[in-house]
Amino acid sequence: MKTFLSTLLFLTISHLALAQVRQLEADQEPGKGKVEDLHWLAGFWSGTGLGGECEEAWMPAKDGHMIGTFRFWSEGELVFSEFMNFVQEGESVSLKLKHFNPDLSGWEEKEKWTTFRLIALGENIAWFHGLTYERKGDELIIHLALTEKGERRIEEFRFVRKEL
Repeated sequence: MKTFLSTLLFLTISHLALAQVRQLEADQEPGKGKVEDLHWLAGFWSGTGLGGECEEAWMPAKDGHMIGTFRFWSEGELVFSEFMNFVQEGESVSLKLKHFNPDLSGWEEKEKWTTFRLIALGENIAWFHGLTYERKGDELIIHLALTEKGERRIEEFRFVRKEL
């Protein structure tokens, strides 16, 4: 009985964690929305994720783009940074980003980037394929689906809005 309850609890928690991130099916059309609908992300955010410290900054939307940066450091050393761009693509929005090492050498090839396609927008929440942004007051919570060594997991980032 104890094993059954433990298994049930594990499956329930796993299901809830995976439900925080949605996926588009291969033939599924992306959701509709405008870059300007993500205005609630604008600002400077500081917090934790990936076992270290993180910062994310977003500028207001302009001309179908909303530009942001991210940096992650562990034990006082910069590990990597990202340049991010929410891009208007017809009636939908995609998040395109590139990763950089501390010396600014890129992870992606010159003409390539990592892309998250929109699934749906809600009030202060945005679901992208494998990535969810949610704002609760002055807190920003990001859930990111990662696959490492064949294992899928959800990484949670927790940020608080900061003044510069």
